Amino acid sequence: MMDPELERNILACLPYDDPFLFVDGLTFVDDDTISGHYTFDKEQDFYRGHFKNEPVTPGVILLEMMGQIGMVSHAIYLLKLHEAEKVIMPIISNIEVDFLHVALPEEKLTVIGKKTYLRNNLLRSSVQLLDSADEVIAESNMLVKIILK
Repeated sequence: MMDPELERNILACLPYDDPFLFVDGLTFVDDDTISGHYTFDKEQDFYRGHFKNEPVTPGVILLEMMGQIGMVSHAIYLLKLHEAEKVIMPIISNIEVDFLHVALPEEKLTVIGKKTYLRNNLLRSSVQLLDSADEVIAESNMLVKIILK
């Protein structure tokens, strides 16, 4: 069970805001793993053209969500930035991803990030994206560099 105060503090440190914040909540965090969720509203602008009459969530948006929950939120926790009130600039790079299924609007999606490496504000993780039936939509290895301002 996620401590509500810890969740609020981590989310408050995220450097994103509407319409580019893709985190509804965190469900678990420790030194090795983080999980959280987001539901894309069917009225979000990118659905109008992706694809005609068959809206699916664009892969680049899914990667952003995976990065915000599975990487940046975890880095905030691991680097104790939620206690330091620092302004951060995350740079996500070195992304390898396999998309296995589509993500539909209005579906609650879950991200699970598992740390594989942390040193000098560099976090590398294996990140999975699951649909509401716990079927894997995407799997990725990602790297994020946290720059403190």
